[in-house]
Amino acid sequence: MAAQPASGADLDEATALVGDGQRFSTVLSEAWEIWGPNGGYLAALALRAAGVCAEIDHPASLYCHFLRSPEFDGVELEVEHLRRSRRAEAISVQMTQGHKPVLQALVRTAAQAPGYEYQHSHAPSVPRPEDLRATEELWREHERPPFRFWKNLERRPVDQGYKPMSPGNERRDPVVREWVRYRPTARFGDPFVDAMRALILLDTYGWPAAFRALGDGTYIAPNLDTAVWFHQFSPSSEWLLIDQESVLGARGLLGVRGNVWDLDGRLLATGGSQLCCIPA
Repeated sequence: MAAQPASGADLDEATALVGDGQRFSTVLSEAWEIWGPNGGYLAALALRAAGVCAEIDHPASLYCHFLRSPEFDGVELEVEHLRRSRRAEAISVQMTQGHKPVLQALVRTAAQAPGYEYQHSHAPSVPRPEDLRATEELWREHERPPFRFWKNLERRPVDQGYKPMSPGNERRDPVVREWVRYRPTARFGDPFVDAMRALILLDTYGWPAAFRALGDGTYIAPNLDTAVWFHQFSPSSEWLLIDQESVLGARGLLGVRGNVWDLDGRLLATGGSQLCCIPA
């Protein structure tokens, strides 16, 4: 059965795969465009493919190298189990387009088991989403990022005075805190799709964090890689708080790291990336 174009912005539908066993295909959805197909969306497809093949239904981590930016066209994914046990699995996923590598990902799953239970980190003290205005209310059309990707998210920024495309912005600390709700569907029961919500945010928000401090438009900085650790799952929480910072710029690279929290202050995922500066 041939892959069909991914149907719109819905995260579950936009990451649907055709295939069985260990080989899958899909057509990339243009609804997830930032400088081409969004890297977090591509990594989410790899996570989805691993989830189809996994025997343990909870992802524990993902590490992804982005090798080239594909076209909005068909891609193929090949999954290989590197290690299986009752406690954990290691799964490799390779995405190609026209026989050229697009990304290489490693996914770990881990079964639930008895162990230590604690959370030392605490969510930042910020207003709840119902107490904040959405970006559509805060920003005029020309003040919004132009990419179609952002239409998939309802965003309630903690910094209500910042407008990313406004030339009058003062430079700020390279930190972004935003409540985010996916649309049209906000939450998902499948643990792998639930984890994709945090994965996409942690991959995407590194450049917006850095841009707050730099913001002169000389460079853009796509991700070289993304690493995410999934700690807990919160399929009942429509809103997620992305708390992302760019910690360092050196040698043409930007280092970023971040956390994703649910409405109850539970730490769902942590992650980091290296971004590569290229002339805008």
